[in-house]
Amino acid sequence: MTIEALLNLTDGILKNTPSIQAIEGATVFPSKVEHGDLFISSNKDEIDTALENGAYCIIYDDTTITISDSDTAWIKVHSIEEAAFKLLRYVILEKEASFFYLNEHENSFLKMILLQKSNIAFIANEWRKAFEQILNSPQKLFVGTNKELMHRIKPDVKILNSDVDGYMVDDTLFKSTFKVNNYVYQDKELAPFHLNYLLSVIDFCKDNDLPYSIDRVKYTKHFVPVFIDGALNTTHSSKSDKVVIFADNLQDINRAREYIKFNGTWVKSIVLTPPKTKVENITRPHWFETEEEVREILKSVHFNYAFIYSLDKSVLNQIKQEYSLF
Repeated sequence: MTIEALLNLTDGILKNTPSIQAIEGATVFPSKVEHGDLFISSNKDEIDTALENGAYCIIYDDTTITISDSDTAWIKVHSIEEAAFKLLRYVILEKEASFFYLNEHENSFLKMILLQKSNIAFIANEWRKAFEQILNSPQKLFVGTNKELMHRIKPDVKILNSDVDGYMVDDTLFKSTFKVNNYVYQDKELAPFHLNYLLSVIDFCKDNDLPYSIDRVKYTKHFVPVFIDGALNTTHSSKSDKVVIFADNLQDINRAREYIKFNGTWVKSIVLTPPKTKVENITRPHWFETEEEVREILKSVHFNYAFIYSLDKSVLNQIKQEYSLF
């Protein structure tokens, strides 16, 4: 790409009269700079390293940066981040790449059921890493979970289709039997309110010729039920009437509690959260600051279902990944 094209693309100002006229590649990491590359940064040390590695052009936005190599092109922009996105959008047009925004649940199921990931790229949530991925990846299909970042990369980013084939046949809070592609999958480790996410992901895989297997479906990190005994050790569901559900989002906790209420379940449920966390329809949940406080609550309070927000299941003693429920 020529320096003139870079100026037009980034709305930058050329601050010197360099001898070079074009660049070969681009990066935001100085260690990745190769001879003839464009480097985007306002960090003086990084710029010095990039010049040592053979950078032909520097795009920066810090007015305190001084030109240290007159042969190199120095382009001043309003924002290096915005300049990088403008360059990315140009590259995307050239690649004819497709971009999809996925929520965290959809992303988890997609990674779970894919049989291979060589023909799809999962975009990092940090803009510099995302820049490198898109610029240097041979892929034409990209997905990401950072909504703001995805819209900056591609303002008309697509989302997954929600009107898809498939429906629930039978369910409990921890097991689901559903039909999709004219086949019934029985007693899968799937919370019933996660089925729509899974169906959208299956539809996405079919539309994009991505090989997948529904047999790989299991609980996601967003909703992990673990049966325990009185000593907080994991046990089989047939040996205990206590289950601890670890959730990394309040939405799943609210939906699970609504499920219990709607189905008239007799169980006693409690909710444990960090201090001052607001939970829908609960005046005051059981607040905790330490893992030891969580263990004490689980030992001292009567419950059948305990929902724990923002804490890993390792809080339980001798925890094992045994999810044989119902």
